[in-house]
Amino acid sequence: MRKGRTLRWTSWALSVAVAAVFVMSAAMKLRGGGSLDEGFAHLGIPIALAVPLAILELACVAAYLVPATSILGAILLTGYLGGAICTHWRVGDPFAVQVSLGILVWLALYLREPRLRALIPLRSR
Repeated sequence: MRKGRTLRWTSWALSVAVAAVFVMSAAMKLRGGGSLDEGFAHLGIPIALAVPLAILELACVAAYLVPATSILGAILLTGYLGGAICTHWRVGDPFAVQVSLGILVWLALYLREPRLRALIPLRSR
């Protein structure tokens, strides 16, 4: 009983931390400013896409945090991060943060979702 409770709290804490990164990213896109303009210009993305990207990010996070749609949310966040990785790779920027965030998205979901653990079981001796 204790192990299950600890796993549940750990998985949700990790999920909320991952979600917070996306929410902060979306908030920065919605707030705008000079550094956002410079960053988008460096990546070759029109600044007009800032608000649609922020809305997309928030929608994916909402799907990720709702238990009934969490797997769909993880798939959508993975796609979003794939685009971010491709964009950074294209301009020669490092993309380790995006890769790490994608791993954390799935690790947190794996820990909190028994259906996913049943689908992808880890071997033990």
